[in-house]
Amino acid sequence: MLTVRNAFLGVLALAMVLGGFRYFDGHPPAKHAKAGSAAPVRVAIVERRDMPVVVHALGTVLANAFVNVSPRVQGALESADFREGQFVRKGQLLFQIDPRPFQASLAQASAMLLRDQAQLENAHLDRSRYDALYREHMISSQVRDAATTNASVLAATVAADKAAVDLARINLDYTQIRAPIDGKTGPILVQPGNMVAAGGTTALVTIAQIEPVKLSFDLPQSDLLLVQKRMKSRGILASIDASGGRAALDAPVDFVGNVISSQSDTVELRATFPNADLSLLPGQVVNVTAELDDLPGALVVPHDAVNQGPSGSYVYVVENGHAVQHPVQVLFDDAHAAAVRGDLVPGEPVIVEGQLRVVPDGAVQVFPSPGGQTASR
Repeated sequence: MLTVRNAFLGVLALAMVLGGFRYFDGHPPAKHAKAGSAAPVRVAIVERRDMPVVVHALGTVLANAFVNVSPRVQGALESADFREGQFVRKGQLLFQIDPRPFQASLAQASAMLLRDQAQLENAHLDRSRYDALYREHMISSQVRDAATTNASVLAATVAADKAAVDLARINLDYTQIRAPIDGKTGPILVQPGNMVAAGGTTALVTIAQIEPVKLSFDLPQSDLLLVQKRMKSRGILASIDASGGRAALDAPVDFVGNVISSQSDTVELRATFPNADLSLLPGQVVNVTAELDDLPGALVVPHDAVNQGPSGSYVYVVENGHAVQHPVQVLFDDAHAAAVRGDLVPGEPVIVEGQLRVVPDGAVQVFPSPGGQTASR
């Protein structure tokens, strides 16, 4: 008894499935019955128009410049003169290192310079006197030469003293750590009160220049010839899709990589965006589109009209209520529309829905598109 019941339920389920196939997007079986064995389909019209060759990729936003701010002298970090995350200008004071040891070094170097300059002046006077005495044959040439040598030595000492003063002054200037670029600061990585030293592994703060920013994206190696051709003619415009309330952004590509990645077989492209509204931040991942070429006067059909068979791509054209198979060659497909080459005529209807129930030269019944219009021939 249980076996009979299970068999009955199986037959009932099969009947319901087969009956479900009689529906097509809300149309009841009664309406399809009028068409007999005609397959229900929807169609779209073949167009002849210019078809842009547009590629899509994921891009990463990069800082136009990124700097790790580090100390150049050793000392106690006295203060930080900015707020974390603040926008700073080039030359703006960021940190102050205790300047007193460097002020003392500068004063000491300056004093040594003054001392040696005084000795040099005296050496010049001695040399002048010895030159006069030598001309009168009152001293030997050895004494005169010694005076000349002493003056030359002191001149070199004074030059070294001046260099020491300059170095001490530079080190004193380094106690004031200033922003090397315009940009947005990150968190303070070393707090005031710590000892810092030149050549340390930890930066005090990082600065990212985000106005403008760069966009990096990769394209397949197969697109390289199109990229090179387009860059030589009109250039490539990279577009960032709108998202999160941000408007779409466009900028010309200003960099094409000089190597093909051995791991991904791609080439890197970059574009610079002004980013005046600061809507882009380094590390952000965005959708990028770029037009590499255009196909003027191409035959264009919807992406869903193209089918794949053992002999290649084809479309079904509705002719006198029957589906006629036309082989085509796809020139470009952007997942919405496809530019094709084949025996098609602009204005004729191609099937975009219902192909699974269509057989070559079989009868079809065309139902209205979601817009409410039926295309037929």
